[in-house]
Amino acid sequence: MSLRFVIGTLVALAASQQVMADESLWDTMQKTAAAARELNYQGLFVYHNGAIIRSVQITHIYENGREFTRNVVLDGRPREVFSEGDDIVIFNAKNDKIVIEKRRGQNLFPAMLPTQLSSLKQNYTLKFVGQARIAGRPAQVIDMIPNDNLRYQYRVWSDSEYGLLLKMSMMDMQGHTLEQIGFNQVSLLQTRNLDWFQPKIDASKPYVMDDTTDLTHVDDNLIVPNLPAGYKKIDQIRLRVPGRTAPVEQVIFSDGLASVSLFVEPVIKGMQPRVGKKTMGSTNVYANVLNGYQLVVVGEVPAQTVEQIAQQVSFKK
Repeated sequence: MSLRFVIGTLVALAASQQVMADESLWDTMQKTAAAARELNYQGLFVYHNGAIIRSVQITHIYENGREFTRNVVLDGRPREVFSEGDDIVIFNAKNDKIVIEKRRGQNLFPAMLPTQLSSLKQNYTLKFVGQARIAGRPAQVIDMIPNDNLRYQYRVWSDSEYGLLLKMSMMDMQGHTLEQIGFNQVSLLQTRNLDWFQPKIDASKPYVMDDTTDLTHVDDNLIVPNLPAGYKKIDQIRLRVPGRTAPVEQVIFSDGLASVSLFVEPVIKGMQPRVGKKTMGSTNVYANVLNGYQLVVVGEVPAQTVEQIAQQVSFKK
């Protein structure tokens, strides 16, 4: 048996073991994505981004293939967020009334990961970090390392037994934490009672519908032909902004985890156009003017990602 053959065999074996290890980690991520949607649980989690800290009480029930979630924000102005599947309704206390806002599906904690991981597999590499304990639960710690500089790195704490996402951090290229969200308390629920799935926010105030968002899908002459690698357009909606005579179009792009929004509105007489870039914690903003339209791209992604999207915008002739 030649030395070359032995070395080749060892290299092939090591590569095979690495592939198996990678697949095992992706299996864990798949379990984590499913657990947030299919388990019944209740808990308290904390969101931390710069000077912003919010505590949120969550209740989640999965019944007959349907998801029901109620989030109660415990800090600042009273707010409750309800979701049933992809439909989100927000009850927001504003002055002397409760404003009801409707939104399309978003990745709300702990359902941060998409159920289909194929796009993430193309853009991230997984690395096992170790074991930890979060909210009294044992967890596996896994890093999601981007394959390029167009998205941030994420660290995931997945419940070792149930797979539920217990904590998640967003980190920059230097490993500094930009944003963090995680459970302080969490427990599984045995009941499937849905009596709690109703707003408890101040019933003495009138409830009014927010009419600034048109959730009807919009298809106009706006195109972004060359998106950053891994990003896809997932939605486009029309916003009626108070003080604006024309609606604002919002186009949403995502790689399955990171998301970016492009806002487009016509520049009208007396309007001061915005041009330039800005960084606010984990959020980057790039503004430009094109063909008489104000473009603003916003996302919790690196600066080059929002800039690349802004520079690719064009209009059909």
